[in-house]
Amino acid sequence: MFTSWSVRSRITAVAAGNALVLNLLVAVLVTPLVHVVLRDYMTDLVGQAARRVAFNVERYAPVGELKAVTPTERIDLIQVVDNEGKVRQASRKLYGLTPLTTLKPTEDDGRVQTTTCTALLPDRPCLSTVGFRVSVNGTYWMTYAFGPDIPWYISPLYAVGVLAGALMLTVPSAVVAWAALGRALRPVAGIRTELAEITATDLGRRVPRSAHRDELDELAMTVNDTLDRLEDAVEQQRRFASDASHDLRSPITAMRAQIEEALLYPDSADWPSTGREVLGSLDRLQNIVTDLLTLARLEAGAPGRREPVDLGELAAAESDRPRSKPVLTWLAPGVRVMGDRLRLARLLTNLLDNAERHAEEAVTVRVRAEGGQAVLEVQDDGEGIAPEQREVVFRRFTRLDASRNRDAGGTGLGLPIAREIADSHQGTLKIEDSDRGARFVVRLPLADDYRG
Repeated sequence: MFTSWSVRSRITAVAAGNALVLNLLVAVLVTPLVHVVLRDYMTDLVGQAARRVAFNVERYAPVGELKAVTPTERIDLIQVVDNEGKVRQASRKLYGLTPLTTLKPTEDDGRVQTTTCTALLPDRPCLSTVGFRVSVNGTYWMTYAFGPDIPWYISPLYAVGVLAGALMLTVPSAVVAWAALGRALRPVAGIRTELAEITATDLGRRVPRSAHRDELDELAMTVNDTLDRLEDAVEQQRRFASDASHDLRSPITAMRAQIEEALLYPDSADWPSTGREVLGSLDRLQNIVTDLLTLARLEAGAPGRREPVDLGELAAAESDRPRSKPVLTWLAPGVRVMGDRLRLARLLTNLLDNAERHAEEAVTVRVRAEGGQAVLEVQDDGEGIAPEQREVVFRRFTRLDASRNRDAGGTGLGLPIAREIADSHQGTLKIEDSDRGARFVVRLPLADDYRG
């Protein structure tokens, strides 16, 4: 049940519970002090009654004029006991009873103070007792006064009062906590309302920030940052859908036009040539679909194999494949990383294909270890990429003008796939400065430092 309460209700309940426990704890700590004060007060009352009776006994008993005992409203149990242990006088409630105590003082002042427990008074099993020794004709009598003994809990009424007081003091704490939490959580209600109204068609809106620079303001900032990233992601997905539809439509449109043209003039159509052209469009369509599936698997976090891979050996194997431009290599031995060999080979192939399209004379591949990382560089000697375009080329279906002029059949997905592969291996892929051409640099953790 408690888990279904709101945060405001739960925290208020906790605050009220803590206040109640604190109040009860204070009451428990204060009760012994109250007990001591009340016990001393009762002892004083009993002592005053016993002293008054002792004064009368000392004055009138020697002449045989012992006056009757006059109890007070609070102290109504009094006994006068002679030296032989006989009760000479007693208050009305003690008539006919034997002495409740035989304790006699040993101090010089002739006073005794104790707690007397007796079965003679069932309604008062324990009594606070004060007695005085009185000299009567050469003998010593005792005057005793008995009052209520104060228990440790003082009285049932006191215990009930303490509990009621603790509960009454808890109520203001709960009210203050409820009001303070309502005011503190008011920005949360604004954030919730704004988030409920934000839709995929209105991602430009942002949640209101708190007037105070506190945790709730940090929450609002985090939510707004998340909305910023969500807006960027949705915008990227929109561009991706638009570009993907355009790139997929192009080969389909080309194939349709080729087939329709051949069907219009079937007798004069060169069917083998038409078939080859359609097959080329199908190859382009297949490449786009394959690259899209590869990107989808990478973004979905599909796990790949994790095995030691010698990056130099992999680069040597991929560089030896026949290409239109020579590939120059500088490969340090023993540079090993943990990863999926097929995906790393795809990364290197995509970079080599991109460099081959833009190179004037040759492509350069370097592998080395640097700063606890494996570094793979693929560089062409072409026109290079402007600094402001270095992140643009990693967007899907992005092909710069130079790329379009050199290779109109590219899918525009090779570099995004290469970066996704690097990211999935806890690495990075960036374009860094170079004297000539574009230099793509991949940095991956060495096998000894890899954290799977």
